[in-house]
Amino acid sequence: MDGSERLGIYRDRILNGPVTKMLILLGAPLIVVQLVNISYNLADAYWLSQYSPILVSIPRQIWPTFFLFQALAMALSAANQTLISQYIGAKMFEEAARISRQYITVSAALGSFFGFSYYLLRPLIFGSITSVPPEIYNDVLTYSGIISLDLAASYFGICFSTILQSIGDTKTPSIVNGVSATINIVLDPLMIMGIGPFPQMGVAGAAIATVISRATGSALLVYVTIKRLPAIKNMFTKNIEPSWIESITRVGGPILLMNILNSLAFTFQLRLVNMFGVVSATAWGIGFTVIDVADATLFGLTQATAITVGQCLGAQQIGKAKQYANKSNVLVGLSVGLGALIAYLIKRNIISLFLSNNDPLADDIFLETENFLNYAILTLPFFGLFFVGMSVGRGSGHTVYPTIIGIVRLWVIRIGFGYILSLSLGSTGIWIAFALSNIFSGIASLLWVLKGSWAKPIIKT
Repeated sequence: MDGSERLGIYRDRILNGPVTKMLILLGAPLIVVQLVNISYNLADAYWLSQYSPILVSIPRQIWPTFFLFQALAMALSAANQTLISQYIGAKMFEEAARISRQYITVSAALGSFFGFSYYLLRPLIFGSITSVPPEIYNDVLTYSGIISLDLAASYFGICFSTILQSIGDTKTPSIVNGVSATINIVLDPLMIMGIGPFPQMGVAGAAIATVISRATGSALLVYVTIKRLPAIKNMFTKNIEPSWIESITRVGGPILLMNILNSLAFTFQLRLVNMFGVVSATAWGIGFTVIDVADATLFGLTQATAITVGQCLGAQQIGKAKQYANKSNVLVGLSVGLGALIAYLIKRNIISLFLSNNDPLADDIFLETENFLNYAILTLPFFGLFFVGMSVGRGSGHTVYPTIIGIVRLWVIRIGFGYILSLSLGSTGIWIAFALSNIFSGIASLLWVLKGSWAKPIIKT
């Protein structure tokens, strides 16, 4: 079977298959890999807590600024997914290949630039901007310095995952990401605790394990894509077309703005949390580990939404695109709601995994983490609806309205309102604002999706 025939099979399956079944079939591999990633996050947090309980907070200290430097990669992914999926839906396979070549070339260059920049700027970021608690500052610098290599590799890995997913192949990226996460799970205890031939490296070991596993995953994605999809002609090109730049700017520009503002908002929110000391910072890290359990199905189902909406609009099947969007709201709302309920019931058990009775801060961290989760967990279904709206925007190419919702969600409610509440309620004010932001964004996104003004393609067929 040649590449064009394979692309046609993926396309026909999405356009002609049952809506619910296709969302589940496309989302299931991504859900599985998300479960593997959650297992990795739990393992990473667990082994760091065994080394020292407050080290659980370190990965969460890094990610807001990491995502800021990765913001352009995510915007490029969203824009190119829109173009590639709609061209596949329109059976314009050579156009999809032309888009892919430009996407790969630009991603490679940007990944190198941003990885090096992050390494150089990290003392300023964590010393002056996020105000990392002094107890963990040196460990944060160590972890972030090594993770800058992962930032460079991530631009390439995201690129090839996006290409495969845009044509309807969610299974291959999921398998590769699962392999990558498994490698990380295996390496974590060896490198953090110093088992076997490895010295005890603490947070440095956690970072090195992450870089090795992610680099392996990126290399596998490149290899598999080139071998399995020759019709895409994955290669570098010197021909970066103005029309491509215009298209990705129009589609990806609002998403880039939102990603930058989101990352900055998370950074300032982290600064708010850090103002209340290492107990609140650790509660933030453990709390998000529990939230990851509740959100297990979210990424897979919403990614499937973006793919199916994009291909249906490219094929001028407007009604079916709306069916995929509406059904996704139901599936995501129910699945995340169930996950949130389970996480709420077992939250005390999960928190206890990361705390030692011998640690003098253990009781304070436990109570603060539980306080955070009492406000946050049961609002996660609304966050799921917001994510559906974002995915509909990505698939359709109409990204302005979801971007506005995202900005209000973070800057007005989480940061502005959270700061005001924290003046009188302390860290509890931050947790309350977190919950309210989820409720607002979920309702606003649901109304936009139901209205259907997004249901028109952006490509010229």
